[in-house]
Amino acid sequence: MSNMPVAPPPPNRYQPVPRAVLRSPVGLAKAVSILLAVVVVTDMFAVWADYQSLDMVNRLISDFDSVTGQEIDSVDMRYRLAGIVQSAALIATGVVFLVWFHRARVNAEVFAPEYHAKKRGWTIWGWICPVVNLWFPRRIALDTWNASADENQRGAKLLNWWWALWLMTEFIGWAAGRQYARATTPEEIQRALGSVLVTDALDIVAAILAILFVRRLTQMQHEKALRGPSAPPFVPNLPAL
Repeated sequence: MSNMPVAPPPPNRYQPVPRAVLRSPVGLAKAVSILLAVVVVTDMFAVWADYQSLDMVNRLISDFDSVTGQEIDSVDMRYRLAGIVQSAALIATGVVFLVWFHRARVNAEVFAPEYHAKKRGWTIWGWICPVVNLWFPRRIALDTWNASADENQRGAKLLNWWWALWLMTEFIGWAAGRQYARATTPEEIQRALGSVLVTDALDIVAAILAILFVRRLTQMQHEKALRGPSAPPFVPNLPAL
């Protein structure tokens, strides 16, 4: 019995997370910033189209005969075109932003590997999964920010303002879309278009804050990488348990 071969241990069923490797986020940040600027332009076009549509509806309510069928078709075409270019810009920006976001998160592991509350995969799934997408991305962004920050960069007001406006835009946009889909009378369409206009205007501000956030976090990581591993990460004071 003592000469029986010993069975080898079972193979590890779970693959370890790949080691974090520092990679420059500068090029991706530039691409994201350019695409976010395109989003701002498309939102400005959408605001103009919203205003034109709202003005036409106001005229229909006050004096129906003052609006021609050709004008209605023209305004409706601009409104639909604005929605198409907005959607295209948002999809392209979202894809590149997620690539940048993931890279920034991995870089933050190099600076402070012990600090992150969420795994890397949530940099993607956190935006997609319902309900958790209301706070997971911000949690990851905040951990990444703090891991990349120094003592003089403790505040994350820029991140908080961007996230608050992004959530506000999403909620108002969702409500405005449902309001517009259910609208049947000119008065209901008028109110729905007003909500859509507010959404597009807020999205301009949110996109500008997103540009500032991307540029600031990228700059923090770039400067920290240039200084080398001697710079410790900023870990905020946590309340005692």
